[in-house]
Amino acid sequence: MRVLITGAEGQLGRVVRSGFGTHEVIAPSEAELDICDRRQVEDALDQARPDLLLNAAAYTDVDGAESDPEAAFAGNARGPGILAVATEQRGIPILHLSTDYVFDGEAGRPYDERDETGPCTVYGRSKLEGEGAVRHANPRHFVVRTAWLYAAQGRNFPLTMLELSERPEVRVVNDQFGSPTFAPHLAAGLLELVEAGSWGTYHLAGRGVASWHEFASALYRELGIETPVRPVPTSEFPRPAKRPRFSALTTVQEPRILLPPWEEGLRAFAAAIS
Repeated sequence: MRVLITGAEGQLGRVVRSGFGTHEVIAPSEAELDICDRRQVEDALDQARPDLLLNAAAYTDVDGAESDPEAAFAGNARGPGILAVATEQRGIPILHLSTDYVFDGEAGRPYDERDETGPCTVYGRSKLEGEGAVRHANPRHFVVRTAWLYAAQGRNFPLTMLELSERPEVRVVNDQFGSPTFAPHLAAGLLELVEAGSWGTYHLAGRGVASWHEFASALYRELGIETPVRPVPTSEFPRPAKRPRFSALTTVQEPRILLPPWEEGLRAFAAAIS
């Protein structure tokens, strides 16, 4: 199978490039393939002739989206729509990555694929619109929602916590809950999903639920870091975009692909950076 990846230089894109086994991966840079440029998209597809397009490109600045919705909707909705139309015209399936932020976080339990969406941020609304654009344009689609993604490189929560560990104390919110997801585990799940070949919407995230405080505390314990991690409410860190209070994900969609527990992902992360 030949896979064309958009957003190949991002955190997930880099992991997928090395995590799709023996499959041929084509990974143009953002300068070579802007998903909002219809001509570039069409040319890339015609040259690569992939068996699958995997869209890992996205506008990911949750707070920045509040003041620049045009950029958020371009990267998260218009671009995926262009990809979906172009792939459908060429008979190519598309795998599109989405987010737990399409939910408002008020259910108080993990969300599965049947739950009603209701994003509370510009970022979440742009991602939800992108999902709809992909579904509408290309029936041969995988829409995959994930959450709290991190890897051993890039910009993410665990690496930020490591940078802060030199402080006398680290304060971390304890009233936001989600599903921490180690990117290599997600990449393996995506490959399993693609090889199963059943179109639809799926949730793939680290199994279980943690608060940011629990996640940071477990990270420090795993790495033997003795810096105290003090739990604080979200109100101590006011941000432009409201974060979902409880946006953990679970899955009921067949084939029901379960990623490892988030604690296992954290141990794998710790081993990767040691």
